[in-house]
Parts: sequence; C-alpha cells; structure tokens
Amino acid sequence: MNHEDHKKINDAEQIYICPMHPEIRKNKQGVCPECGMSLVPASAKTTAGNPEKKEMKGKHAGHSTTIFFRKFWVSLILTIPVVLYADVIEKIFKWSPPEFPGSIYMPLIFGSIVFFYGGWVFLVGAWREIRGKLPGMMTLIGIAISSAYFWSLYAVFAGVEALFWELTTLITIMLLGHWLEMRAVSGAQGALKELSKLLPDTAEIIRNDKTETISLSELRENDIVLVRPGTKIPADGVITEGESSVNESMITGESKPVSKKESDNVIAGTINGDGALKIRVTNIGEKTFLAGIMRLVIEAQSSKSRLQMLSDRAAFYLTVIAITGGIITLISWLIAGSEVGFAVARLVAVLVIACPHALGLAVPLVASISTTKAAQNGFLVKQRLALEAARTIKIVLFDKTGTLTKGEFGIVNIWNTNDHTKDEVLQFAASLDALSEHPIAKAIVAKAKEHKLSFKKPEKFEAIKGKGVKALIEGKEIMVGGPTLLENIGIDIPNELFKQVEDAGKKGQTVIFVIKDQTLLGAIALADIIREESREAIRSLKELGIKSAMITGDSEDVAKWVSDELGIDEHFARVLPSEKSEKVKALQNRGLKVAMVGDGINDAPALTQADLGIAIGAGTNVAIESAGIILVRNDPRDIVKIVRLSQMTYTKMIQNLFWATGYNIVALPLAAGAFAFKGIILQPAIAAVFMSASTVIVAINAVLLRRQKI
Repeated sequence: MNHEDHKKINDAEQIYICPMHPEIRKNKQGVCPECGMSLVPASAKTTAGNPEKKEMKGKHAGHSTTIFFRKFWVSLILTIPVVLYADVIEKIFKWSPPEFPGSIYMPLIFGSIVFFYGGWVFLVGAWREIRGKLPGMMTLIGIAISSAYFWSLYAVFAGVEALFWELTTLITIMLLGHWLEMRAVSGAQGALKELSKLLPDTAEIIRNDKTETISLSELRENDIVLVRPGTKIPADGVITEGESSVNESMITGESKPVSKKESDNVIAGTINGDGALKIRVTNIGEKTFLAGIMRLVIEAQSSKSRLQMLSDRAAFYLTVIAITGGIITLISWLIAGSEVGFAVARLVAVLVIACPHALGLAVPLVASISTTKAAQNGFLVKQRLALEAARTIKIVLFDKTGTLTKGEFGIVNIWNTNDHTKDEVLQFAASLDALSEHPIAKAIVAKAKEHKLSFKKPEKFEAIKGKGVKALIEGKEIMVGGPTLLENIGIDIPNELFKQVEDAGKKGQTVIFVIKDQTLLGAIALADIIREESREAIRSLKELGIKSAMITGDSEDVAKWVSDELGIDEHFARVLPSEKSEKVKALQNRGLKVAMVGDGINDAPALTQADLGIAIGAGTNVAIESAGIILVRNDPRDIVKIVRLSQMTYTKMIQNLFWATGYNIVALPLAAGAFAFKGIILQPAIAAVFMSASTVIVAINAVLLRRQKI
C-alpha cells in the first residue's frame, strides 16, 4: 500500500458520524450527543477492514446505553419528590406534603438538576440540529423542556404555578424511551457486530517446520497456517494439505458443511470440521471476504431506500408543523385568557407529542436489520434500492452457464451395444482419457472414479487430430472420439443406439463413441450439468408469481433442452455477451420489471441495465460493481430469498410508517387541547409516555424482523 492509500485511510479514520444523525461529525470515536448511539466511521471501507474497530464500536454502544440508563435512574429518583410536592398531587389526593425550611425551592433545585443532567443530551442535540439546519426530534424536545424550565424558573419567583413536575417526568420518560429504543437498535446492529467476532484471536503458523501461535495482526500473506479440527480458520486461503468439511453457515447461510480438499479456497471465520488442514494465506485484513461482507453491509446501511427518503422528508415537515402548531397553540390559549402556565404546558405537550422520532426510526432500523439479515443468509446488499426493487420484480432473467448450470461437463447418459456393458464402455474411455486435460475427458475420468472402476494401462497412445484418441489396451486397439471418428473408419451406429444418439444431438449434448478393434462398444453423452438447485429455484419463483427466462450463447437446441428441463417460461439462444443488455431492454419494453442474474463479468452491461442486478457465485470477490446484490454461493435458490426478504422488509417499513404517522395525526389535537372543553387534557408527561411508547413499538416491530425466516 502506498503513501497516498495510507493517507486516505488515516483521513477517513478521523471522521465519525451518527447512523441516525449523519449531520453530527467528530474526529474521534464516542457517542452521539443526540441519541446516545455510538458514532461510526464515515469511511465504510476503513471500518469494514478493521474488525477490532467494529468491536470497539459495539463497546461504545453498550457504554452509551448504560449512560442513558444511569441518567434515567438519577432523574427518576429526583422526580419522585418533585411530583410529591406538586399541586396536582395535593388536588387529586387531598394530601399536603410536609413543609420544611426552603421546601418551596426543592422542586426548583431538583428540577434544575434533572434539566441540566438528564436533559443535557437533548439540549446539545437540539443545538446541533439547529446549527446543521436540520431541525428534528431533538429540536422539539429541546424547545419543549427549555420552555417548561424557564417558565417554571420565572413562576417560582413570580408566585404563579410552575411546571417542574411536568418537566422532570417528561425528561425521565424521554430518557427511558431512549434507553429502550437504544437497546432495540443495538440489537439490530448486533448481527453485524457478530460478523466481526467470527475471526479467532490467534493463528497457529508453521515456520521452519515448527508451529508457533501468533496474534492475528501478525499474520502475513503466503504464511502457512495449521488449522486443527474444530477450530476457526484465521484468514482467507488455499488448502495446501489435508481434507476436511468446513462449516460456512455464518458466511453463506448454508447449514450443511462443505467438503474441502487440497487446492480448495477457504474463508476466514468459518469452522473446520474433523480433519487437520494446512492453509496458505491469500488475504488478510481489509482484503478478506469477511471484511468485504462488512464493508458492503455498511455501504448498504449508509445508502437510503425510497421509503427512507420519504420518511426523512416527512419527519422534517412534521418538525416544522410541530413548531408552528406549538406557537399557534400557545398564542391561542393566551388570547383565550388561559393562564400562562396552562398555555406553556399545551405548547410543551404539542412539541413532545409531535417528535418525529418514531417516524425517523421507522425505516432506517428495518433497513439496517434487513441488510445484516441478508448477509447472514448468503447474499450481500450493496444498495438498499436494489433490495427494495426485488419485491416488484416480474421476471428473472438467468444467464445459463455457471448460473443455472455448473459450467462444466458431466455425463448424462451411457449406452452400450448388446454384447457389452456400460461399465466396460466407461472403463475403456476413462483409461484413454486419463492422460488428457480436456474438460470432456475430465468428466469421463471423474465418472469412472465415481463408479470405482480400475483404469487399464494404455500403450502407443496417439491423438487423432480433430477426431479423438487411440491406444492399445491388452493388445486391443481402443478408439475414443466423436461422430467424425465413426465416419472416418466407416462404422455405422446400430439401430438400438441410433435413436438415443439422435435425441442427444437435438438436446445439444456431446456424444463420444468407444470402439474396440473396429467394433462399437457404446456411447457416452455429456452436457453442461444442470444444477439441482435450479429446478427448485424456478419452481419457487413460479409459486411467488414471478416468471423466469434464460439467456445463453449456446445453440437453440441446447437452450430449449435446458429451458424445458427446468420449466423456464422463455429463453434466448445464440446471444453474444454484448447483446445481453438488449434482451433485458426487450423485456423491459414489454412492461416487465427485470432481475438479471449473472456471473458479474461478461454480464456487467446486462446487470446494470436490469431493474435489479444480481451477481451469483461471487466467491471471495465481493466487489462486483455492476450488481446491486451479490450472492456468496452459486445457488439460484437464493434469488427467492432476496424476493422474500424484500417483501418482508417492505411490509415492516409500511407497518412502522403507518404507526408513526397515524399516532401523530391522532395525538396532536389532543396535545393542543382541542378537546379541553370536554375535560380531556393531555399533560406533557403523558404526551412523553405516548411519544416514547410509539418509538419503542416501532423499534420492537422492526427487531421482530430478525426472528422471521426467509
């Protein structure tokens, strides 16, 4: 890394913002003075690459939650005597509190402590919002408690009714509401924090044929680490020795352990099974797959969905309406001849009840949870707009090779003539192909190993250019090749094989013939292997009412065969990579919302053109720029998960917005005293209870998303 790169990272590390109040910026870590949430680095890249920093962030969040809880208890203890000495208690319970020298000033003293100690966080938050020209929740609370306090301060010396009990109960309840909300928010962030805990603290490294334990920070690329059974893999790498099964569920969402052998890639944070592994480290720190996941999650959390933009706008307008309404309420009651204390109490109630906290929290908290939930289920959301778009998708366009199919040859059929067996056909073919690196030859050899067939030793091996190969086995001439080989030596396909071979050709399958001493033993049909997961994915999409389409550069026969096998609604064959985006446009011109699923390389233009671009099989490359969502695994079933999570997320957002806005519509007239003529008066403390309750309900409703299964 060069000097400029270091400089950029260092600069990024100096700026921290609040997730809920991005206008708050500091050059060091700490807590938001408005809501008490821990400040996060403005540079997602820096944070994602440093798991330790994420852990520290979690500690700050817990610390700030403790501070709010402590402030609540101190304020509550001081509020009790203030309430006991309030006129309202005397009127309701006909009880007079004991008098003592200076008791008249006790509400003033305790109320002042609560105002400056408990309410300071709201006052500082209001100042920051006003300075940033973004008035919001803190502005309303700040004006409300300041109005109540300074009127009460005047009232004590003027000999009129003060509002100290309303002030202290209001601040106490607001602190409790914030504490409950922060617990919910920290729970939402917990999933992302857990990702940073996946890495072990140390690694066992092999140097000079000796093992030594070092801290993770000392690990370097190309180091060889020993991973014992049941331990966590410390870094991304390649297995150099050993076989085992690895639990990758925390990264991919796949509960079944994955078999790993020499030359296979492994991911940091995953758990080794029963076998010992030696791994060459390929990526450390910011380059690891885990860091990439965290980076993408943070980037997604910093982006906004359309609903969030709408709620942000609504929260701003609600703040303006609340301040305007509060002033009108105050003036109206004063003109009507009410006491100043009563009018100020109505002002405070309006400002408190209209706090857009629930509205401001309604969407961001759901979005935050859905983003981390996505990461836990094997797909990474780069843009929230992409996840939001998934619920509106009408057709999913799959790239065939590597997406619906494995992108490698596999044997789909073996045929034998009457005098020979299928195992004999496969054994002779594999014996010759064992010396070849051709994909077809590899598929034949793999199948023979699967059937546990022994390989015969070929002699005088010779490649027949453009036709196949031949060799002597046990003194017999064995030839393996395609249809041109048969034509070249003048052998006809027997009637019992002709129909099968013809059908295989129509399906675009490759047919290989095995000949022994000019006699046809049988034939082997090979094709690009269709993923079993693809069938389930297409079926599940149909259940959701979503159509499917396939795009491929292969022939019409191959495209039709794969399409028919999977039950795909339509397909496009012989499409060049440069033409894929045109096919996406064609579907869009029919009024369809299109999700394009590809490998993110030659599919980049089509992924960008689509309403939703999904890169499948990203492996350890999590920086595919053309896709809005990246799938960790080569599993098309995860497309269905995306749609379901999108639907669940949208439902939660609408529920929260409905509650947050509906509550304000009903509560504002009550707070202003519109029904005072019927004896219905909403005191500031009760308004605070309602406001806090709505916020907590919204937070709890959002957190319930974590428990829902996709």
